Amino acid sequence: MPDRVASPPATERMRAAARSRRAWARAIAVVAILFAGLLAIHPLIVGPFGTAIATALPWLGLIIPVLFIAALLTGRRRAWLVSMVPLLVWLFLIVPLVVPLSAASASEADASTLTVASQNVKAGSGTAAESAQTLVDEGADVISLVELDGAARDAASDALEATHPYSYAVGTVGLWSVYPIVNEQPLDLGLGWKRALAADIDTPDGLISVYVIHAASLRVGFQSDRDAMLAALADIVARDENDRVLVVGDFNAAVTDPSLTALRRVVSEPNQTSLSLGPTWPAANPLVRIDHIFESGLTPVHNEVVPAGDSDHLAVVTRFLL
Repeated sequence: MPDRVASPPATERMRAAARSRRAWARAIAVVAILFAGLLAIHPLIVGPFGTAIATALPWLGLIIPVLFIAALLTGRRRAWLVSMVPLLVWLFLIVPLVVPLSAASASEADASTLTVASQNVKAGSGTAAESAQTLVDEGADVISLVELDGAARDAASDALEATHPYSYAVGTVGLWSVYPIVNEQPLDLGLGWKRALAADIDTPDGLISVYVIHAASLRVGFQSDRDAMLAALADIVARDENDRVLVVGDFNAAVTDPSLTALRRVVSEPNQTSLSLGPTWPAANPLVRIDHIFESGLTPVHNEVVPAGDSDHLAVVTRFLL
């Protein structure tokens, strides 16, 4: 008997299904390429959209398996190959940020160090003194606290008086040190009121410039104050004459945020000692790192985040070789 052949309706259904798979494959490929492009260029996208991508960057990787599975279901090899492009871009952006900080060698471990700590203590939390004591217990030589109100500033000063006799505070930011603080001055940064300061720490190994910032809050659709502050800070830090510089505080921006691009040209943030991005906010379930300790001219040997007080931010503690 002759072989049976598909009836015309069945053949047409098969062709329609194939066309549908091809259409879905093309759509998935286009989405994958556009997604990869957005990830790659987001540091250049100034404004809320670029900030949104930077903030969500660690979690945007969850979209990639969805694209890959959808591509596999089309049965088109080209589709699932293209769907891997966002993964490569995402890994290119994320991996350099999570590679653990190299451990100190034996000779470095014997060298003198400077431990720096910074935390947003959350105005009204009533635990600024507790935060300060936790950072003392962490061995911090230099402590910056931000989002201070009058009561929090007084409580922190009382808690640190015995161990960190040198201090300077202005507006919502404060700096305490075991070494003398010199050349201190408030920074306006275009906001109209003081949420930043500059000072030098006179260590046994020479001066270190320190900038403390409490960047303007980031609200949906409104971030011009924050961006202006960070741009002004980057300009000031770029003109600093000291060989060693620290820029610390609550930046209200992820490290890849376009608003930090100018600052990151002159200072950099050490990776965590552990395999982590070190998210700092919200403290109960950290999703994004918006508190930073940037440096230039120093050698970081340890970097971690720790809970302190009843703040909604974790503290950042970084140890440097002097």
